[in-house]
Amino acid sequence: MQSESARVTTAAQSRYRISDPNAKPRLVKVIALDEASERVIQRLARSVWNQASFLSASAFNALHKNNRFTMKGWLSDLAGRTKDLIDEIKTADLVVMIVSAGENAQAASIIGETCHLRSITTTALIMQSASVSDDALSRTLAQLRPWALMLVIANNDDYVDDMLTALRA
Repeated sequence: MQSESARVTTAAQSRYRISDPNAKPRLVKVIALDEASERVIQRLARSVWNQASFLSASAFNALHKNNRFTMKGWLSDLAGRTKDLIDEIKTADLVVMIVSAGENAQAASIIGETCHLRSITTTALIMQSASVSDDALSRTLAQLRPWALMLVIANNDDYVDDMLTALRA
């Protein structure tokens, strides 16, 4: 009896294979949620990436304007130009949120909900530091956990680089 592996490699089965490469590269939005992670994405943006865009949500506290919620004005690119969250999410296949352990990650709830409504996959990377307590790390995790399909604690900046490479950013 022929094994499954041997059977699917036969000439008769080859007609079912797709010989063309995936023509559509992944569109990744990398969003820093605090000032320390913003410095990391500024460094990352100087490297060569496939289809990654680097954004900052560090102006999240400006969300409420005249007691009305607005999606504009608090997300920006690295040149400081304001960006509309919905427009940015609309053009993404994957959103990666980066935050330092112990920092405020409340922007993740709005980003995550927007991604969820558009069926965009989310990943969160927490940059851990030896000086941050387990309680502070837990608070950051609690803010991200509901909004990230994959949640990773990175011990150093190089790990963030490696994760983005693995995610085909």
